[in-house]
Amino acid sequence: MSRMKEYYLKNVAPELQKQFNYKSPMQIPKFDKIVINVGAGDGKDNAKVIDTVIEELTTIAGQRAVPTYARKSVANFKVRAGMKIGAKVTLRGDRMYDFIDRLFSLALPRVRDFRGINPNAFDGRGNYSLGLKEQLIFPEIEYDKIEKIRGMDINFVTTATTDEEAKALLTLMGAPFSK
Repeated sequence: MSRMKEYYLKNVAPELQKQFNYKSPMQIPKFDKIVINVGAGDGKDNAKVIDTVIEELTTIAGQRAVPTYARKSVANFKVRAGMKIGAKVTLRGDRMYDFIDRLFSLALPRVRDFRGINPNAFDGRGNYSLGLKEQLIFPEIEYDKIEKIRGMDINFVTTATTDEEAKALLTLMGAPFSK
């Protein structure tokens, strides 16, 4: 069991149960999955770009990333349905908790002029989305081997039913929300 999962079970879950007066331990919000997505629109011209994105995402997540494909053809962007245009990886279990730990304690503090993450990026159903401007904040990525700086979207999918519960969960897990 990962260190963060142990922390969740010993500290976060009992605190949430006390805070929201849950009758059953099954009501306590927990993380379902984390989806990391990188869009690479320039991958339509060069197939090697997608392979590089997949490699970087695999290094960051610790799990193999898969390519994402265009659903529709868009003439203005010169994209046809079925073209590879990005990569994603879905983390669950111990890998998910390890990623949360690395993101909140190592990666986010490395962001220049970091004042905290946006507390308003919840979707109304207890899920949180976070956008990063560059992959260089992760210590696994070597600066010299980067071809292009790319951003990524990180979606935290929880079992919480409200944004308030999800924010409490993320705060107790160490999310550095801005004031």
